Amino acid sequence: MNRAKLSVPAWIALSAIALLAAGCSSTKEDKTANWSPNRIYAEAKDEVGSGAFDKAVPLYEKLEGRAAGTPLAQQAQLEKAYAQYKGGEKAAAIATIDRFMKLHPASPALDYALYLKGVINFNDDLGMFAFLTRQDLSERDQKAAKESFESFKELVTRFPESRYTPDARARMNYIVNSLAQYEVHVARYYYSRGAYLAAVNRAQLAISDYREVPAVEEALYIMVRSYDALGLTQLRDDTRRVLTANYPYSAYLTRGFRANDNSWWQLW
Repeated sequence: MNRAKLSVPAWIALSAIALLAAGCSSTKEDKTANWSPNRIYAEAKDEVGSGAFDKAVPLYEKLEGRAAGTPLAQQAQLEKAYAQYKGGEKAAAIATIDRFMKLHPASPALDYALYLKGVINFNDDLGMFAFLTRQDLSERDQKAAKESFESFKELVTRFPESRYTPDARARMNYIVNSLAQYEVHVARYYYSRGAYLAAVNRAQLAISDYREVPAVEEALYIMVRSYDALGLTQLRDDTRRVLTANYPYSAYLTRGFRANDNSWWQLW
């Protein structure tokens, strides 16, 4: 008995139909199609509240489109940035905030946008081994810290009465000290390697760029030790007099270098 053979063109056509059908059946239905903007917003808030930030972000994006041109759309954009930040998408969160500030330069929520941008950079990830190594903000690249400071500075300057300003000022204090401590950290590293001139130069940078911060005390001490190692006794004695005059009870003069046991959150 002869069996009918399927021609090649017919086989290709049937395969294409099968694939098309499979594609249509796998298309996800948009459950928000008939939802009002308020319901989308409420659902997104619920997802954020439960920690499902990855689910909240697309809801906020839908809300931006559905409520375009309204205050609710602006709110959605800011809350999307927060959800992205909490979900670990910090670069995306910064991009969302920058877009918000460009599109809405006169928004009454601009102070919050600046604050959130500062917080995102302020809390830049220290790395999975930061706790074990006791790494703090002064011992890593300072790009994020400087960007954070600039956001807080703009907030404090433009919106001195904002409810976010007091916290921004406190964080700025920490950042300034951290930036100074970073220079001292590098100076200490050079000193420990015997690069005394490089240690002096880095310590001087901390003193000239950041005044009246705790790190200056150690910077002066590093200079004293480095000048001594270089045999520059006059500069050593002059720097010691400055250190003693400004920090008469300095522990560095009696104990030398101290362990870095300050937690990142301690403000000065």
